[in-house]
Amino acid sequence: MLKGIGPVNARNLVAYCGGVDPLFTDKKVRKSLEKVPGIGPTLAASILNSKVLHAAEAELAYVRKQKLRMLFYLDADYPKRLKNCDDAPVLLFARGNAELDMERSVAIVGTRSPSEHGKRMCEDLVEGLKESGALIVSGLAYGIDIVAHRTALRAGLSTIGCVAHGLDKLYPGEHANTAKEMIGQGALVSELTSGSPFAPGNFPARNRVIAGLSDCTIVIESGTKGGSLITADIANSYDREVMAFPGRPTDAKSEGCNRLIKDSKAHLITGAADVLKLMEWLPTTKKKVGVQSALFTELQPEEQAIVDVLKAKGRMDIDSLCFTCGMLSHKMSGILLQLEFNGVVRSLPGKMYELS
Repeated sequence: MLKGIGPVNARNLVAYCGGVDPLFTDKKVRKSLEKVPGIGPTLAASILNSKVLHAAEAELAYVRKQKLRMLFYLDADYPKRLKNCDDAPVLLFARGNAELDMERSVAIVGTRSPSEHGKRMCEDLVEGLKESGALIVSGLAYGIDIVAHRTALRAGLSTIGCVAHGLDKLYPGEHANTAKEMIGQGALVSELTSGSPFAPGNFPARNRVIAGLSDCTIVIESGTKGGSLITADIANSYDREVMAFPGRPTDAKSEGCNRLIKDSKAHLITGAADVLKLMEWLPTTKKKVGVQSALFTELQPEEQAIVDVLKAKGRMDIDSLCFTCGMLSHKMSGILLQLEFNGVVRSLPGKMYELS
């Protein structure tokens, strides 16, 4: 609740201070806040003069009264996919009991004013993902978002609505009944406290949560601008798979999807079967695993750690590797790329890796 302190600065403060409590209680630590990377004298003075503890206590009382879940980024139950995103929320509020770390998770986004064809594509996609048991993530907005949520509910799939406001309200109000169903068969999540005002910047911030909670992001109808394209860009920056349905070149509602595909920022898909194939979620016959006899030499300690994990676990996705090795995604990507150049590992569809 500190003004001017976003997720990145918050992590720096906690790391520098040795925890959360010293930031507010340790006089020695508080005197040297301006030395924290990204803080400086102005923000340090703002922190020292801030009186947010009473507001924080009031928020905690609201959370307890409403029986919300709070997921702090240092907690064991913080979503592991988000934990590997540098700018992920420090704290998430959740209403509902959905498992945020399900084995498979798909974000579905798109225009707020879809065509009937777009709505059908969305419905067919979600229904086609039923066998995979994937968690369906979207933003509870008009258009493709609400179609994805409602179809997931009908299909018996768990679904998460990431909202751009505190959980004391609901926007748009027309989706209240759907939201109530989602609480029983999923959850609503937000990084914003109760009473937070509506602000344009909340929506792009919300989109990074959608992308961060998901293995892949699928765009169904989008113009040249819009939140769905922002979500796709963020998903790409997180090294997650992005997919899009193509449309006619003259269709304004498909310009964004066509551009993503043209610029190699999204895989072209035509239905759920393509998603299952790209993500390697199709049922397969287990093959006998051969003995790994090759020994790799001259590896750096971090490279060796990754090789040891892959040797022990076999094929793994990049998020699981990050979690197991305690490494951030951008660093993991760089090391894996070097290992791939050296012929030590090979990449597979769905951001999976295995030893060569």
